[in-house]
Amino acid sequence: MIKRSLAAFILLIFIFSCKKEAPKTSAGKIEKDTASKAETKEDLFKPIDTACSSKNKTEDYIAAFQWYQQKAEKEITQNSPEQNDKLYEDYIRIREKYTACLSESLNKILEEYVNYYDSESNSYKFPENIKKLIAELKKADLEFTEVGEGYTEIHSVPDHYFFVFKDKVTPDYNTYIGQLAKESEGLYSADAGLVISWKELGERTVFWENFIKKYPKSSLISRVKEIYNNYLYDYLFGMENTPTYEFLNGTIYDENRKEFNRIIKKYPNSAVAKKAKELISLLDAKVPEEEVVRKINIRRKY
Repeated sequence: MIKRSLAAFILLIFIFSCKKEAPKTSAGKIEKDTASKAETKEDLFKPIDTACSSKNKTEDYIAAFQWYQQKAEKEITQNSPEQNDKLYEDYIRIREKYTACLSESLNKILEEYVNYYDSESNSYKFPENIKKLIAELKKADLEFTEVGEGYTEIHSVPDHYFFVFKDKVTPDYNTYIGQLAKESEGLYSADAGLVISWKELGERTVFWENFIKKYPKSSLISRVKEIYNNYLYDYLFGMENTPTYEFLNGTIYDENRKEFNRIIKKYPNSAVAKKAKELISLLDAKVPEEEVVRKINIRRKY
């Protein structure tokens, strides 16, 4: 009798335990299902295709920009620096494609943008629709940028890429992206003339020369060599409306001679300094311009 009662008691405890655990399993399943539904809902948004279409509105492009930035920032935390180098290349291509599409759709506004400038107040006076558009672009780190000769383009703000990828990529990429952010803070040239100072141009040229020396095996090297080559050409010869010497008699302008001497003194072992020395010698010797260009042997890559 005692054995039979004990068995019944154990059975009751077992049944009670099972019932007590059941709600936990059910709650866990509900929680998991809820999370799954939330993730599914979040994944429902898909950005518009990078192929330009007249059907796409400005807000569609802005949403796509934001979606890709959030996606990139999430992936960055899980990637190695080398993987983030590739991610940067993919990310910049996508943003540039969307920017091109957005520029195409806002072409009329870009053509009229310069007309909003008020010379009397030396400032822009925008109508409400343009103010709203500027605020909309800002959400995706985009802005209107005047590039000279009455043209306006849409660009990413200067530090956008560095903000997203800073210290998350390999050292060469980190240096590259950081320098481009600095150099994008203002116009380099406009109306066939240099906008930055000769000193700034000299420093930039030396910077990229040092980059080439420090990271000779970087996958960025061909790109950097082109930047360096173009800077060096502009530094030595100038541009159509800002030349470094008088074409008629080969006389170096005082400000350029002063700058050449500064760079020679500050970076005596650099290729920039050596080319500057060579140019001074050739022009002071009144060597014909065609011969000067041939001996310096630098061509600008457009």
